[in-house]
Amino acid sequence: MSSHNDAIDPSWPPGTVRLEELNPSGDSAEVILEPKPTNDPNDPLNWPQWRKHLNFGFVSYYVVMVLAFIDVATVTWGPVNAELGFSFAILNDSYAAGCGSLCIGAVILVPFALKFGRRPVYVLSTAAQLGISVWSARMQNIADLMLVNILSCIVGALAEVLAQMTVADVYFVHERGMMNTIYFWFMTFGTTLSPLAGGYITLSQGWRWVWWWMAILFGVGLVVLFFFYEETMFYAEAIDGVAVQDKLAPASNCDKHDSEALPSKVIDNIHDGHQPEAVQIDYSIPKKSKLKKLALWSNSPLPLGQLVKHSYHPFQIMFSIPAVFYMALEYGIMTACTTVPVTTLSSVMTLPPYNFGSAQIGLMGLPPFIGTSLATLICGPLSDKIGLYLAKRNGGIFEPEMRLWLCLAFTPFVPAGLFMFGIGLNNGSHWLLPAFGLGISAFGVVPASSAALTYLTDSYTDIIADSIVGVTFIRNLISTMFVFALSPWCDRVGLTWFYVTFGLIVGVIMLGNIVFIYYGKAFRVKCAGRYRHFSAQKAF
Repeated sequence: MSSHNDAIDPSWPPGTVRLEELNPSGDSAEVILEPKPTNDPNDPLNWPQWRKHLNFGFVSYYVVMVLAFIDVATVTWGPVNAELGFSFAILNDSYAAGCGSLCIGAVILVPFALKFGRRPVYVLSTAAQLGISVWSARMQNIADLMLVNILSCIVGALAEVLAQMTVADVYFVHERGMMNTIYFWFMTFGTTLSPLAGGYITLSQGWRWVWWWMAILFGVGLVVLFFFYEETMFYAEAIDGVAVQDKLAPASNCDKHDSEALPSKVIDNIHDGHQPEAVQIDYSIPKKSKLKKLALWSNSPLPLGQLVKHSYHPFQIMFSIPAVFYMALEYGIMTACTTVPVTTLSSVMTLPPYNFGSAQIGLMGLPPFIGTSLATLICGPLSDKIGLYLAKRNGGIFEPEMRLWLCLAFTPFVPAGLFMFGIGLNNGSHWLLPAFGLGISAFGVVPASSAALTYLTDSYTDIIADSIVGVTFIRNLISTMFVFALSPWCDRVGLTWFYVTFGLIVGVIMLGNIVFIYYGKAFRVKCAGRYRHFSAQKAF
């Protein structure tokens, strides 16, 4: 779906849009819908809000299960070591191998989502994860250990990119901040609470049942996605030789019958003086039947021969557009703030003076979950409201950099939490100190991670799939580097200095948002030609 909008001046850089138009009375503002929907009732941007949220709910379940599969393994390491004799070094290496595989999975598989749609990739990858779960439950040797980690992460890499593609498919600019924050909350839900559940399952049923339960939950997801998830990839097809109109009708042209098909936010939600403009639906365009809505695959105009381009375009984009590289770097270091403490917990807190078992290690996932949940409640609504507020002050013109102000307020929490966690563990402090550190760090991670994804979606909507593939590659490369380096680095300088250094690196990278707040628009102006070049080769 192109982001073309009559409210966009051709001289503006990508991402700069008019989001508000003051009413003649001056007492309220009309929110301009961007990207601009067609008048086709099948356009996902024209879906009622409940239908958008339901589809996004299915995607969120998928994200939870994939992230749970990747992160639940650490609580099983003790029993696996005892039963199969795998050393903790081998187990740590298997986790790192999985992180490395996350780098390449999206590069290989996302082009198929661009050509054949999101639906077949969601369904088939869920089926693959179901099979890998069964394999994990029957694991016997190191080859099994390495292969299930590598294969599950190759497939699991799709979770991040597909979710961002779905957000771009169905939500408008003024909604994306909230939806990306919710998406990140579900990611954290899978990452932090799966070890908690896995720890109790390991104690009560044995470590193999952790994977049998994953197989059951993936089975539920497969049924739900196959029978209920609707394709969100959309391109306007000609009807009886006449192109679908890519125009918005003024609100005065919408009659009562038309309003039944409008997004509920358009017809129901008038708040804070902001009223979204209305869309006229052309009912001469036939709606898809239920069977067509649930077709296993679609077919975009992207030629099959161009699929390979979308395996290397992410790297060209990342190294030619500064915002993509920086946001990948920031998102990657935020991910490392989650993965590095998880591996530290499993190797340090099982030893004196803590002597934690599987269930207690799992309980340490609660503080980051609580921190993430609190940040989601605060930052989710604020991200979009701040964007609308600053756009109104700017004469109704929205700049993607407006979202980055929120990150600065939360920046100190991340290094502070890492300092508390590392120093507390090194000194054998009461477990409450490292637990509180995890929660504080997670509280600061949310706005930075959400803003990084939303900034790219706002700025480079037409190439978001390739951009997020690049982001995913860098994100998981950074996580892999830190996980591999963790043990030798700590052996050399100790936990305290590792986490102090790590926290300082994180803080410096997060302060890079200041550069983009002041110079991000200039970068977008300079890179506009490159963006148009890559956008011209995009799929839908």
